Amino acid sequence: MSKSTTSSVFLDVNVWLALSTRDHQHFAPAWNWYTGTPHETVLTFCRFTQLGYLRLLTTQSVMGKGTLSQAEAWQAYDQWIEAAGAELIGEPLRVELGFRSKSSGILASPKEWADAYLAAFAEAAGLTLVTFDRALAAKVEGAVLVG
Repeated sequence: MSKSTTSSVFLDVNVWLALSTRDHQHFAPAWNWYTGTPHETVLTFCRFTQLGYLRLLTTQSVMGKGTLSQAEAWQAYDQWIEAAGAELIGEPLRVELGFRSKSSGILASPKEWADAYLAAFAEAAGLTLVTFDRALAAKVEGAVLVG
């Protein structure tokens, strides 16, 4: 990414959560990645990652003692938007074609739905996907695997 131009990256929910939670097992690699990005880099949410982020911040089995209320989860989200310049972007027009293509396997695979959607979204929006998930990263050309 060039420092002279603004670029956007599309973070998987696992990266958003790690960046937001110092107790998260992947906080250090996520933070190292984030602090190494050019200042102009815009971090993006889609509705799917926004909902996943809010849901996980309010899930006791994930957050333990750090579980947030819904109001606190919105505050954490708003901090990314207001203080860090992150943004929520709409669904690209052609995302469904890619989504259908990536989710047309012959086996039943519940986890593949989310990965197929995120991969199709990144590709249709022309964004670099950033994730800890090796399987998801392998589905998207140019994805960044953190960690």
